[in-house]
Amino acid sequence: MTERRAFPPLREGDLAADPFEQFARWYELAAAEIPLADAMTLATLGADGAPDARMVLLKGHGPDGFRFFTNYESDKAGQIAADPRGALILYWREHDRQVRARGPIERLPAADSDAYFAGRARESRLGAWASPQSRPLADRAELDARLAAVRERFDGVDDVPRPDFWGGFALRPETIEFWQGQQARLHDRFRYTRATGADGEPGATWRINRLAP
Repeated sequence: MTERRAFPPLREGDLAADPFEQFARWYELAAAEIPLADAMTLATLGADGAPDARMVLLKGHGPDGFRFFTNYESDKAGQIAADPRGALILYWREHDRQVRARGPIERLPAADSDAYFAGRARESRLGAWASPQSRPLADRAELDARLAAVRERFDGVDDVPRPDFWGGFALRPETIEFWQGQQARLHDRFRYTRATGADGEPGATWRINRLAP
């Protein structure tokens, strides 16, 4: 059996007081060294109350949460509309690190979605218009026909606009966990929990606890 690579221990004194600053440190290194470092699993709740998960791309992070974009008529968007509770996880195998977050998911303002969409490649913009995400298709030819119709519709249009049914979300974490793999499965785990004020509303400070592996 291949022995797990040894990584430096993660100590509480090494952590930033703010989890978003800590995430930025880890993400910056991952983005520089790991292919597709922004791939993350997003979990939501289905209509039957069972969890549902899929891979999406992280498209922004900071005090407002973790951002991703999708079709508002997709299954995940419908699940978020019905029950906004969600969770996500990013795993960077080469660094033996993972980050988990849980909290409510909210739609981003239209201006934020417009700004992101404007930076996408033309083919990706056309694809957003063409795909009835999560809906049944008769075959691949149906999707190709939809794309052909969209190409014709926007022929000669340099700036393809964002469709109203497509845009961004942000998971606003209430807890964020940082996990650093170690040998003998004695991993280092720290969970940030958002403190609540006297009124019971989430505050700006975070409590940090080490968790047993």
